[in-house]
Amino acid sequence: MTRTSVRFRLTMWYAGAMVVVLAIYAGCLLWFVNAGASRSLDNRLRGDFRWAAEMAEQKPDGSVTWFEGATGDDEDAPWLQVWSPERTLLYRTAVAERQPLAESAALAGRADNHIVIVPTATVPFRVLSGPSRIAGRPVVLQVARSEAGMRRTIRDLVITLILGLPLAVAAAGVGGYSLARRALRPVDQIAERAHSITADRLDERLPVDNPEDELGRLAAVINEMLARLQASFDQMRRFTADVSHELRTPLTAMRSVGEVALRERRDLSSYRATIGSMLEEADRLSFLVDRLLTVSRAEAGLMKPSVDVIDLEGLADEVVAHLGVLAEEKRQSLTIERAGGGRGLGDRVVLRQALINLVDNAIKYTPAGGRIRIRISDAANGPAVDVIDSGPGVAPEAATRIFNRFDRGQSKAHEGETGGGSGLGLAIAKRAVEVSGGRLSLESPEGRGSTFRIALPAPQERG
Repeated sequence: MTRTSVRFRLTMWYAGAMVVVLAIYAGCLLWFVNAGASRSLDNRLRGDFRWAAEMAEQKPDGSVTWFEGATGDDEDAPWLQVWSPERTLLYRTAVAERQPLAESAALAGRADNHIVIVPTATVPFRVLSGPSRIAGRPVVLQVARSEAGMRRTIRDLVITLILGLPLAVAAAGVGGYSLARRALRPVDQIAERAHSITADRLDERLPVDNPEDELGRLAAVINEMLARLQASFDQMRRFTADVSHELRTPLTAMRSVGEVALRERRDLSSYRATIGSMLEEADRLSFLVDRLLTVSRAEAGLMKPSVDVIDLEGLADEVVAHLGVLAEEKRQSLTIERAGGGRGLGDRVVLRQALINLVDNAIKYTPAGGRIRIRISDAANGPAVDVIDSGPGVAPEAATRIFNRFDRGQSKAHEGETGGGSGLGLAIAKRAVEVSGGRLSLESPEGRGSTFRIALPAPQERG
């Protein structure tokens, strides 16, 4: 156990707290015992005074004497002196004769029934002087008791505390260490398990013995973080693999075209065709990289939307004018259906890109001679823009991942029929719609085309 460990610090804090508590307890105990012993001594002294007034005996010659009782122990034997009002000593017991007090005469002169502590060479005495009458004769009775018994009691208690407190602190330290060790045992287990978790073992989780306590909640939070890290690593691995695959195709094509062109001497037109083919692949590569950067910027939150009221009909007209040529090349019908007011909130530039991606995707996957519709409508929650095609649709198992990067929702063989794509259009469209505060969803009865819906907030929702 090192000095920097939490277990050591907890043990020291626990032992220190016990020292403070025990010291306060010992101080209070000494104060109460001392006060109680002092009160007891004062009460015994007043009892001696009453005894002195009641146990007087008058001799035949007229003098008085007192019954002293037991005389074996000076502490129990009465210390008594009797004075006349003129401060003449009339009587004193054997104990008073053996232990005279220098201030007794002065105290007898006051006789105020107050207890006074008189210091001596050994142990202080407590003296009580007061007036009384013996056989009708006025006298001053003076009784005293030594503080030796009281001080001996306090001394024995102090010795007991001095010997007992270190043992109590040592026991508290051992108990504190045991409690700290038991309380921190889950931390050791968490640290040991966390140390064994690497990038290749992110599927492992920390043990959660009690999910209701602090350590259990900490382990649960760390497990949630590990789940997010695992998802991020898996996504990064898929992303890296997909990017490698997508970039390999244009690069391989460029290399192959270049190698073929260099094998033998060609005329100028052949070289121009070769360079043009390579430039086409470079454009495709640049387009793919631009789309990757767009998705990355959107997921990193770097796309800051400008929320405005958008004329959705005008936006649809722009998209149709932009992509109409592509539809004509495949003899497809690209039309707009207006079934609502067509005004929503969002970033016009970002939504335009999203709608272009959706329509471009529909043109790619709709067979020649098919039909594509852009329908603008109003709903209770706000306006919607639907992109409806007459293509083959999306299989149910692919519908849940159609918005993932590089996922085209169909087989590679089918890609060859449609010309394929980067698989980023729908991912970019979804992020663009979400950045504008909307929602993109898919409805695709298999074999009957697909409907992609952009739902936007109505202008009144944002005041």
